[in-house]
Amino acid sequence: MTDPVRVNRITLGGYGPPNTTCSRGMKVLGDTVAAQLGEAVAVHYVWNVMDLGYKAADLLWMAEDGVLSMSYQSTSYLADRVPEMDFADLPFLFDNLEQARAAMDGAFGAWMTRKIEERIPAYRVLGFFENGYRHISNRLRPVRTLDDLKGMKVRLMPGEIHRRSFELMGAVPCPLDLKPGLEAVVSGTVDAQENPLANTVDYGAHKVHRYHTLSAHCYLSRGLYFNRAQFDRWPKSLQDATRAAARDAILAQRELAIEEEHNARKNIEAAGDEVLELSPDARAAFKQAVKPLHDEARRRFGDDVFGLIPRA
Repeated sequence: MTDPVRVNRITLGGYGPPNTTCSRGMKVLGDTVAAQLGEAVAVHYVWNVMDLGYKAADLLWMAEDGVLSMSYQSTSYLADRVPEMDFADLPFLFDNLEQARAAMDGAFGAWMTRKIEERIPAYRVLGFFENGYRHISNRLRPVRTLDDLKGMKVRLMPGEIHRRSFELMGAVPCPLDLKPGLEAVVSGTVDAQENPLANTVDYGAHKVHRYHTLSAHCYLSRGLYFNRAQFDRWPKSLQDATRAAARDAILAQRELAIEEEHNARKNIEAAGDEVLELSPDARAAFKQAVKPLHDEARRRFGDDVFGLIPRA
């Protein structure tokens, strides 16, 4: 009689419906591992923990405590415990998408991974999904210059660098977790919000915001945080398969993100909204406004960290 195969249970969780790029990327990860290892694994998905009464931010402790085997969340949510994530939140850190991706795949992403695992030993970080470039939508007026943004109440994700960025740009920052933030957008309690276009459409902000400025003021990533205790006790074959599947999932999610961003812009325009580009002079003024944050980051983290960013 042969010994029964040990089944390793893997529960992957997020905060969006199954059709979002992160949900689809998460499924690529889980399905790839399941296809490779068969009966040795049982993969389960929790698409949206908010449907179960949790907050989006709860994904972090759920992976840390082992309630989930893995979760994803924007690195900004870690900044209070991993101060180095403030660097990743810097506005206008990257010049274009290709440079940002090269940074995350290279020395900069490795530095982020090391710092997260040092500060939060309960995590294994297996890479970063792409949250993408963030843009500004609002219900009041077109934003073409810094003056247009002045005094506007903007919903932001939690994070000191995000708050200070918009403060320096003359807005009134309103940091809120996702669910209360959406409620504030819909009710008009805030005037504006900032998100990738795909999130703006997924969350329905384009239904109440007429003006969309392609500011590309910040590029963010969502880490893949595995519970270290679970991951480290898996057999090496499962660990290796999961690392390889995470890489495949990241590449797939990036391609989906490009497609979704394109479709989101079409949906915004179809709703009768205005999509505005910043002129080169306006973009330069936005970058100049937040330069104190870059100067402070050089003093705080050193020039070497800036050197981890590949040239555009």
